[in-house]
Amino acid sequence: MTQTAPRPTVSSRSAGAPIDAANSYVSGRLPRWAAPGLTAACLGGAITVMALLAAAGAIAEFSLVLAIAIGTIASIVLVTAISLMAEGRRAATNRFMIALVISAFVLALLPLVSVLSTVLVNGSARFDLEFFTWSMRSVIGEGGGALHAIVGTLQITAWATLISVPIGLFAAIYLVEYGRGPLARAITFFVDVMTGIPSIVAGLFAYALFVLIFGEGVRMGFAGSVALSVLMIPVVVRSSEEMLKLVPDELREAAYALGVPKWLTIAKVVLPTAAAGIITGITLAIARVIGETAPLLIVAGFTSSMNYTVFSERMQSLPVFVYTQYANPGSDVEFYLERAWAGALTLIIIVMALNLIARLITRLFQPKVGR
Repeated sequence: MTQTAPRPTVSSRSAGAPIDAANSYVSGRLPRWAAPGLTAACLGGAITVMALLAAAGAIAEFSLVLAIAIGTIASIVLVTAISLMAEGRRAATNRFMIALVISAFVLALLPLVSVLSTVLVNGSARFDLEFFTWSMRSVIGEGGGALHAIVGTLQITAWATLISVPIGLFAAIYLVEYGRGPLARAITFFVDVMTGIPSIVAGLFAYALFVLIFGEGVRMGFAGSVALSVLMIPVVVRSSEEMLKLVPDELREAAYALGVPKWLTIAKVVLPTAAAGIITGITLAIARVIGETAPLLIVAGFTSSMNYTVFSERMQSLPVFVYTQYANPGSDVEFYLERAWAGALTLIIIVMALNLIARLITRLFQPKVGR
């Protein structure tokens, strides 16, 4: 009877065992610090070379963005080449794609960081108590504030929300729960069309509507609210419609099986289940229109005085305040630009706060899932 040769035992360097960094090149794997280390070295080298060339006069000026771009490309090529020699084609392709994804993320993040840093640096000079407690009435040159613009922005946006949310929410409920046939298709088509209309068209529509009622030359904050609601309604409809579609049909069928009418099922089952997503969509729609300038410049106008009612006279808003301060500076240009940057910083903070509120609402109102 022949005996079979014993199987070779698995050595201590199994597939799951950690690889020693000193022997990683021999084992066919790069150490963990290789990719980030080479990337940092390429970025540092590119920045140093660009700085030396700028100091020697070989190039016009030092560009940090160009240096980072050159260093990033060099690091991708270098890491991929070394990985191809040490790890093989499959691992090199994987590292190359990971580098492309990370580079695309950083590239998309650069404009945001650039905008935030620029506005923060330039707007902090007038980000003081006077800016939030004074208007621009009888102010020429230094001083003044944007209280009238902040109050106008909050009131115009609040009225736009009161107009848009009921219309958008009920339209979404109709499309999801009741809508069938040509009418539902027509509503969906017009919502899609309204989503892409320019904001200036919404301002012209509101102006034409209020001219028919009040005559030529009408300017009031409520007209601005109507213009913003034209832009908000399709966003509210789309976001609410998607959230209502995510509600499982089993919940509706369970309520129908208990004899609950359809309208009560929508009010007591469907809407509470989708409340977190609906409120988040509404908040994001507010953040989308709060920075609009063109429609408010047409129908709400601009003023230097306080106006606490949206139903009479002109009303200032933060986007229009930033535009007028930047586009129409007086003899002391510096003070006007400081107020414009401070207004832009205030607007960014408001939008950021709205997005944080949307995230908080999502966590508070999301349905509790049991084990």
